[in-house]
Amino acid sequence: MKVLGIETSCDETAAAVVERLPDGSGRMLSDIILSQPDHADFGGVVPEIAARAHVEALDGLIQAAMAGANIGFGDLDAVAATAGPGLIGGVIVGLTTAKAVAVASGRPLVAVNHLEGHALTARYTDRLAFPYLLLLVSGGHTQFVAVEGIGSYRRLGTTIDDALGEAFDKAAKLLGLGYPGGPAVEAAAKSGDGARFALPRPLRGRPEPNFSLSGLKTALRLAAEKIAPLSDQDVADLAASFQAAVIDTVADRSAKAMALFGSQHPDLNDRALVIAGGVAANQAIRDTLTHEAATHGFRLVAPPQRLCADNAVMIAWAGAERLALGLTDPLDAPARPRWPLDELAAPVLGAGAKGAKA
Repeated sequence: MKVLGIETSCDETAAAVVERLPDGSGRMLSDIILSQPDHADFGGVVPEIAARAHVEALDGLIQAAMAGANIGFGDLDAVAATAGPGLIGGVIVGLTTAKAVAVASGRPLVAVNHLEGHALTARYTDRLAFPYLLLLVSGGHTQFVAVEGIGSYRRLGTTIDDALGEAFDKAAKLLGLGYPGGPAVEAAAKSGDGARFALPRPLRGRPEPNFSLSGLKTALRLAAEKIAPLSDQDVADLAASFQAAVIDTVADRSAKAMALFGSQHPDLNDRALVIAGGVAANQAIRDTLTHEAATHGFRLVAPPQRLCADNAVMIAWAGAERLALGLTDPLDAPARPRWPLDELAAPVLGAGAKGAKA
């Protein structure tokens, strides 16, 4: 089956066509991504600018994706689009466009949870069987999820304040490194001394696999203010110290999550820890988790860096996975600014800039 995927949840406008073969494997027929350059001056994504940019670019990207796949709309089996969570203006643009394509082509619509796209990417890249443990780390989400089937997710841990990608963005802004923060901090850290500043490792040793990043961010600010004005080497050392604290925290929290997942699936022979989301592109974090996973009898599965960031391949693939089970959506499927994978999970204590984390 061939599925057109559309992704517009933040500042990436993307369209792709993916084919799901009878044996359950996948094949990418096209993949088009347009990154919006206008947000760097603001130090973060401006929702209204992002939504307008999606409107201007999306039709052309869909045409390019279809041409790249060398098929017509009549050759599709479904149209999939991100229906949330995300910046609501952008989500509306993509989902409305997908509904129009579905109506015009007479094909079913699949309204995809953006987080499910990340969660299922490992099945596209590595043909991973259920169940597996997912560490989803992005600008808006940091959580451990037991992925037990299509539409079947159990949250094991989450952040009680900032998401990991959000913390990277704020650290980069504080240090004058630009946006997006993750790649900027990683690049600066390569020439820095990660042991120079004694930054905290929040929640280290706690049995529940939750995160807390706001205190680490505050500690970084206080360390920077103490030695201001900052030299280039100061900035590199602060970035390296921040990244070292993040890596230690991720390793500790992942160990707790793997222990919990293992206790819930004692008879599972092939235990996999999947890392997905934009922060999963950080090579230092990948290297640490590879070692940490092996230590606890898991193997790390990390998608290629292009598929870690927001992309339409994962949306098309999630759509194909759902379509294979006969799961489609009506044309009045809503756009959702918030849409947790585990909708039964209780909110945790703590609040970030957008309120209590789910």
